[in-house]
Amino acid sequence: MTDRLTLSLKTRLRVSEKLMSEKKLKDLVVKMSDRGKKRSDIDPETLKIFEDMMLEDDAASLEKPASTMPRSAEKRSEQDQLPLWPKATRGVPNAVLRSALFGVVMKGRRRFCNELEVPSAGNLKIKFTGLRLDQADLDVWEQCLSLAKENGLGTRIEFIANHFLEAIGRSKGKSQHKWLKESLKRLNGAQVEIQEGDRAYFGTLIYEGFRDEGSGHYIVQLNPKLSRLYGQHNWTRVQWDQRHALKRDLSQWLHGFYSSHKAPFPIKTKTIHWLCGSENADMSGFRKNLKNALIELQTVTGWRCWIDRSDRVNIVRKATA
Repeated sequence: MTDRLTLSLKTRLRVSEKLMSEKKLKDLVVKMSDRGKKRSDIDPETLKIFEDMMLEDDAASLEKPASTMPRSAEKRSEQDQLPLWPKATRGVPNAVLRSALFGVVMKGRRRFCNELEVPSAGNLKIKFTGLRLDQADLDVWEQCLSLAKENGLGTRIEFIANHFLEAIGRSKGKSQHKWLKESLKRLNGAQVEIQEGDRAYFGTLIYEGFRDEGSGHYIVQLNPKLSRLYGQHNWTRVQWDQRHALKRDLSQWLHGFYSSHKAPFPIKTKTIHWLCGSENADMSGFRKNLKNALIELQTVTGWRCWIDRSDRVNIVRKATA
């Protein structure tokens, strides 16, 4: 209980010295403790430790020079702000949706890439160094962006692993906690260069982070320059419930790619194979997977999806109001 109380008080309660009287501190500690615990269960010595710790923590933050204060305490440029999107969607840069940056990766050991030229549509040019990223990693990155959108990139986001896993539609078992830890490390270790025309972002997808293994508490920071990937016509609202109703990686990639086009045109299956970064070298096997993915996509979204006689993928999206 002591560890949990310490973490909660240090990371979530920023109170003034006036409020830190013994009585009010007791009330705060009781609120943060398990329900049903009596105030008398918390001994005075423990309360004194919490009091001293919090006062020292507040004093230390006040003594910091302005240049080292958290970005949340500084006035940020409007360019650091992400556009707002409804809770039922996730805002994703088109450069990510129209490329194999988060590709269709085969299960098993991931390939390490060094300055890989990532398949991408249009005039996009993407280079990638790190362990290959898949659609599940995209879920994690999208959720981090969604948490960051309110306060702006560059500010720290905090979450509990169980809540995060639930938000991206995963279970909360030990293996999933391990997977989340590894996914965040992959995103932090990934070096990307995303260029469109004369403008390019180069850096990591997650700047840095901290975790507490005991409580599952995470603190993560994203590079504010990621906001440059967003623009009036450079990002897409992806329907979150539809994405998570899709069980195949290829279905999810197709959903993101075609969501970023209002009126998609027919595309050769070989081009789809290249664009999604599929590691399936057998084209007949890929076409079979593609047909199944299109059936799933049509069922979930209501779009019309088929492969025509010229071996081209056709998508007709439902009109939106």
